[in-house]
Amino acid sequence: MPHVDANGLQFYVETLGSPGDPPILMVNGFGSQINGFDPTLAEMFARRGRFVVRYDNRDVGLSTRLDGHPIPVAALVDARTSGTELPDVAYTFNDMAADGMAILSALGIERAHVVGSSMGGMIAQTMAIEHPHRLLSLTSIMSTTGERDVGQSTSEANAALMGAPAATREDYISQGVRNRVVYSSRRFYDPEFEAFRMGRDWDRGIYPEGVSRQLCALLASGSRAEGLAALDLPTLVIHGRDDTLIQPSGGFRTAELVRGSVFALLSDMGHDYPRQLWPTLVDLIVTHQDRAGYRDPA
Repeated sequence: MPHVDANGLQFYVETLGSPGDPPILMVNGFGSQINGFDPTLAEMFARRGRFVVRYDNRDVGLSTRLDGHPIPVAALVDARTSGTELPDVAYTFNDMAADGMAILSALGIERAHVVGSSMGGMIAQTMAIEHPHRLLSLTSIMSTTGERDVGQSTSEANAALMGAPAATREDYISQGVRNRVVYSSRRFYDPEFEAFRMGRDWDRGIYPEGVSRQLCALLASGSRAEGLAALDLPTLVIHGRDDTLIQPSGGFRTAELVRGSVFALLSDMGHDYPRQLWPTLVDLIVTHQDRAGYRDPA
């Protein structure tokens, strides 16, 4: 480490805590680097007795970049609108779910609690559907099911997310601070902390081409409703009332589909992790994982 060979690619991976503690795999969202789950938040989980595994998804941060692979965003949108066959893409959530499982295997971890945020929640759901024997529990945060009638962005939030990439560090920070207020916590949004986070990401390495390929994966991966309805896995769904990027209907629907799941709708949370809510989030997730315990996959 910090780089791990998995699923034919190299991933930047960091671990925190005691390897003897229950492992928790944290899956980041669209275009998000490893610090999407802030290091201090990860430390809070480690202090609660978790062996934390964080990583950069493929095509972002310090993990493998798939330079030159196709980015057929417009063709995907047209095909989804017309109901015609989707064009080929570099990868889908199936591949990204397999990435996480391969990282666990490379670390010698047979089963883990999986926590995914936003697009990372979609990937985590795919992990649970396709690799249920590898998961101790699932936590899906500010995410949705892939069905087109739930969890959609408001037009303002979509415009804020999909703006043209910035060319300089200063522009990247100012654009991020300006845009993220649209879908973040109304009460706790902190522009100074957001500026710090954006600068940290820029300094690690921004890769707009990879983010566009991740968008293709999202557009090509389709609905997970049928798979979620068949899950038999301890599942916690968390969503924020202020979320306009993936509206709360996405969380409600996820919890509705997964039998026996627990749904937590948090006031004063948008499509972000306000530091003021970190203790609440850690308590919810650790309590859920403790209740799940260890279940024999047979």
